[in-house]
Amino acid sequence: MKEYVVNHCTVTPVRQEPSEGSEQLTQLLFGEMCEVLDRLPRWTKVRSSVDGQVGWVDFKMLSPANTPYSISNIQTIVAVPMAVATDMETGEERMLTLGTRLPNYAHGTFEVLGKQYLIDPSCVNNIELLNSDTSRAELLNNVCATAQSLLNAPYLWGGKNMMGMDCSGFTQVVYSVFGINLLRNAREQITQGTNVPSLAEAQAGDLVFFDHADRDPRATNISHVGLLLSPTEIIHCSGCVHIDSIDNEGIHLPDGSLTHHLVCIQRYL
Repeated sequence: MKEYVVNHCTVTPVRQEPSEGSEQLTQLLFGEMCEVLDRLPRWTKVRSSVDGQVGWVDFKMLSPANTPYSISNIQTIVAVPMAVATDMETGEERMLTLGTRLPNYAHGTFEVLGKQYLIDPSCVNNIELLNSDTSRAELLNNVCATAQSLLNAPYLWGGKNMMGMDCSGFTQVVYSVFGINLLRNAREQITQGTNVPSLAEAQAGDLVFFDHADRDPRATNISHVGLLLSPTEIIHCSGCVHIDSIDNEGIHLPDGSLTHHLVCIQRYL
């Protein structure tokens, strides 16, 4: 019989090996459910229900999931960089980050691990209502606005929150707000969506993928992803979340130098 756990912290590192010094592969957000794959005295190996990522988590960050739930049934999600949830019994406040899913949400309340929380309804999106009541043009504008709300968030390998994120963590959490469940890494995200043949046919909200052939002609691995604001502007997390110019070659700095070589454009909405 499968065993499930829930992350009860705002953000929890998932590591490649069962060690604090091991590489951070990704992060779990509050309330994220995982399947248990293995256990050691201090560490639990898990598979995320959000994107299937596998890694090791400090056991203290996890609680048993008495009633497993599917993320596809959760239609409400934190839509601002940071929100406050208040424990309705104790009054304790907890920070939640963009992309945090809220189980059993109704009228500003939700439930995780048997605890009821209050949250400002203006801080959340109802994915089902948003997608049914919003025109496609408005939806794409909202995607770009959400991406820009993360401007200046610092780069952190494996991160996916306002205090530190990597390039694919950035695109993953932005699209999650609109009910699009992207995989975790750029090399995985490129396998989703529909291909767009050229920048001339691209639109705001498309994701753009890169390798480092600008530095090494032999480079063939997808190593970076960003989100188009227009056919000439991209927002991406490299050093921090910021906006750069893009053309058919790739991303350019203000001095004109090429930093990332354009490989592919994908559309998800």
